[in-house]
Amino acid sequence: MTRRTIARFYRSVSVNERDGGFAVVLDDKPLKTPGGRLLVLPTRTLAEAIAQEWRKQDVNVEPAKMPLTGLGYAAAELVPARRNEVAEHALGYGRSDLLCYRAEAPVELVRRQAAAWDPLLDWLQERHGIAFRTGSGLGFVAQPAEGLQRAADQIAALDNFELAALDRAAGLTGSLVLGLCLLEGRLDAAAAFAAAHVDDEFQAENWGRDAEAETRRSGIRLELAAAERFVRLARA
Repeated sequence: MTRRTIARFYRSVSVNERDGGFAVVLDDKPLKTPGGRLLVLPTRTLAEAIAQEWRKQDVNVEPAKMPLTGLGYAAAELVPARRNEVAEHALGYGRSDLLCYRAEAPVELVRRQAAAWDPLLDWLQERHGIAFRTGSGLGFVAQPAEGLQRAADQIAALDNFELAALDRAAGLTGSLVLGLCLLEGRLDAAAAFAAAHVDDEFQAENWGRDAEAETRRSGIRLELAAAERFVRLARA
């Protein structure tokens, strides 16, 4: 989804049934992706939420303030055209998953990482049979081929809308595990954000908060919330 701001070019926004799903209609024209593909949503609730993003635009249309629309574009255009590539991209976060890289010190950070991350890795193994290794220090932690294959199979079973949300969540957190937790309701967006920023929060408590970093983190928090809402509405 392009981030370029454009002048608002429509007056009304509605939702109509279209091609077995639901389309957002700007005046009398159904919304299309940047590549010209008709945006057909699987549920009316998701279509209405995306329509509301378009209704809220004022003089200019600001894509940066329309995260559900951006995810819809990805699900309708990017994922179908490059599904294998998107799936591999999401799986890549599992190959170097944030939750598998542990600090050696200080003791309090080691404790916090274990408390936040070990239950999620346990859940992954119990629910999906995916066992990921952890390690400390700077060395690469190679994951078992069987675990990665199970993760790949799990990703392959997702529909286009779920895969778009998973890829976004994994990218925002640096963790396939956190992306799957969010997708399956093991964590909500706030908890996934907290788990992804255990190290950052520890450093901020000890060394102070940086305004630029806090702004960046705020943006990540909002995007994770949008990914959670997107997949929930797509299934509603």
